[in-house]
Amino acid sequence: MQISDSTAYKEAQVWVEKGMDYVIENGPNVLWAILIYIVGSWLIKKMVGGLKRVMQKSKYDESLQRFLMNLISWLLKVILIILVVSRLGVDITMFAAIFAAAGLAVGLALQGSLSNFAGGVLIAIFKPYRIGDLINAQGELGVVKDIDIFTTKLVTPENKLAIVPNGPIANGNIINFTIEGKIRVDIVIGVGYDEDIKKTKEVLLGVLTSNPKVLKDPAPSVNVLELADSSVNFAVRPFCKPEDYWDVYFATQEGCKIALDEAGIEIPYPHSVEIHKQD
Repeated sequence: MQISDSTAYKEAQVWVEKGMDYVIENGPNVLWAILIYIVGSWLIKKMVGGLKRVMQKSKYDESLQRFLMNLISWLLKVILIILVVSRLGVDITMFAAIFAAAGLAVGLALQGSLSNFAGGVLIAIFKPYRIGDLINAQGELGVVKDIDIFTTKLVTPENKLAIVPNGPIANGNIINFTIEGKIRVDIVIGVGYDEDIKKTKEVLLGVLTSNPKVLKDPAPSVNVLELADSSVNFAVRPFCKPEDYWDVYFATQEGCKIALDEAGIEIPYPHSVEIHKQD
């Protein structure tokens, strides 16, 4: 037992001596590396904050601001890490070669992510939509909450967060409902064949013109859409601001039903027919 304890003590002494030698030899470099990291992190924070204030004063687009801030912040952090590692005595050329090889391997493994990054760059340059816009992209309808380097975040009408990759968005169809400042609400209302068409149009149009959220320009319209099997269908078309879409949609549906009932105009509904077999 004593021999074992003595061996362990000697091994501990060896490790302590090696640790002391490393601290004596590399201690200043480690301290410098820590100092560089602390000061560098502080400078990056100040630089990004200063650049953000400059962009805000220059009235840069908010989505472009966020994209550039994320990109610049990541680039500065990578440079800082290289400086810290070089201070610890790691050869920069070797580090750069390792970084390039790792970057190639990661790039091959993350081709989709690189595609999303490129898509984010295209979105930032061409601005097909901005934060706050109502858009339909990749089958998702929602208000743009944020535009990151790789993804775009949408808040759907159900108040759900949809995160859509930038690559498919940049290469796909985008419908922007906000950019023109007006959106049309498409509603179909059917009435019976015995009802007066002119009177029905007046009643339905009155519902639209009485809603303060329905725009006067372009003017709302009511027209016969089709002569269906059991009803005459009217195309009810009010225009509104994109943010008022659902309010106008639901108010118009309810208002048309109430107004038609008050005017004595029948809204047909399907009738079921029972066939009884006689014995």
